[in-house]
Amino acid sequence: MKKHFFILSVSVLIGIIGQSAMAHHSTVGQIEEFSVEIEGVVKEFQFKNPHSWIQVMVADGNGGETEWSVEWLIPNILMRQGYNPSTFQIGEVVRVKLRQHVSGSPMGEFDGALKADGAVVGRWE
Repeated sequence: MKKHFFILSVSVLIGIIGQSAMAHHSTVGQIEEFSVEIEGVVKEFQFKNPHSWIQVMVADGNGGETEWSVEWLIPNILMRQGYNPSTFQIGEVVRVKLRQHVSGSPMGEFDGALKADGAVVGRWE
């Protein structure tokens, strides 16, 4: 009886751990493998969990603007890399490299940015 209870307990524990691991999403198949570049004005920088976001307003060529949502890492990792809530300032002009969502929506994952003063954030090759 104790052996069956142990096996059942271990099975339940594995199931719980497995579901927790699956709870964090993957972007495989949702994000392009190559980077695209956008240039615009920072509307907002959300330095918070579970992911940081940079909102960039990009001129669409027709006199309007498109808001791009660029997902970045968690603040804990970013702080260890030397970044902080003031890394991007509202109103500053930036060029951003990102891997766009496969739907073509104006969103994607951050690779790097080049600021107007030449400062590089992230990877910029």
